[in-house]
Amino acid sequence: MIEIEREKRFIELGDLALESGQTLQKARLCYQVVGLPNAQRDNIVLIPSYYGGSHWGSLPLLGAGSPLTRGDYCVVLTNLFGAGWSSSPSNATAGQGGADFPHITLADNVRAQRMLLDQLFGPTWQLHLVTGWSMGGMQALYWALLFPEQVQHILPFCCTARCWPHNFVFLEGVKAALQADSAWQGGRYIEAPERGLRAFGRAYAGWAYSQAFFRNEQWRELGFTSLDALLGYWEQDHLEQDANDLLCVLNTWQSADPSALPGFGSLEEALSHVSARAIIMPSSSDLYFTVEDARHEASLMPNAELRELQSDWGHCAGGPGRNPQAMAQVFAAMHDLLAS
Repeated sequence: MIEIEREKRFIELGDLALESGQTLQKARLCYQVVGLPNAQRDNIVLIPSYYGGSHWGSLPLLGAGSPLTRGDYCVVLTNLFGAGWSSSPSNATAGQGGADFPHITLADNVRAQRMLLDQLFGPTWQLHLVTGWSMGGMQALYWALLFPEQVQHILPFCCTARCWPHNFVFLEGVKAALQADSAWQGGRYIEAPERGLRAFGRAYAGWAYSQAFFRNEQWRELGFTSLDALLGYWEQDHLEQDANDLLCVLNTWQSADPSALPGFGSLEEALSHVSARAIIMPSSSDLYFTVEDARHEASLMPNAELRELQSDWGHCAGGPGRNPQAMAQVFAAMHDLLAS
């Protein structure tokens, strides 16, 4: 079993041209590498980060029960632009901080990750697998869209390639809760908008899990003694994050639409170009990345299988390391792809 320590490495990408036509100045990508590449550079696994978390939150995907734990693969974990460790509103160069940070898309993130892999492994390499939860899985899908020749397998779980309309509206709701704080000031706040961040966290908690999760008090499995304790945790988690960072990544999520990529005129056309073998794994009780939407997208991919993640934990079923029963299903799908 491989030994894993938490590390933060940074690569300087220079001024990065973005899909919006803007430029991200002195772009910086935070990452970690676990394991070594083989001579052919074809044992590489990429795990992009999810909304509200860093690459450390994905390390349980390399833990006990995972086929990645034996050390046969070189695993690269990356952080989203805007999430606080890679270039973000909270750490940007002068003139691009806070509300002046440029708009970032999923494609911008994926292209930056490719630059990282080129620098790490040279001109010739293959991604044996790209996987991730939530926005991490969205990036896996975008990898298969943008660089199909370099991606063999993808395992996106609890996500879709497009931000579907109901998903978009849910995000508008939590965004409005944050921006209603008078301290927000259009993102040019002097003091952190604490009331808005607390409201954001409480509103989000109702969407993150399913009705059955709350009805059956499954939050007790997370160590909470009351529902209010769970909500307090969500408040505190969001108080520890920068408001502009949160909304920057949220806007990246909302703008997800493969049909908007150059060369594709529709979602059907875009997803028909996903040649990688894929297991698309929505949570059976996810309230915003729904099984219905994921099934529709999987039907448009020539080599995709839809495999439901059976859980009452809603979207959080896929949270790395949070629920052993859910993780066992993710690891089984990962094993099937890695072995193929």
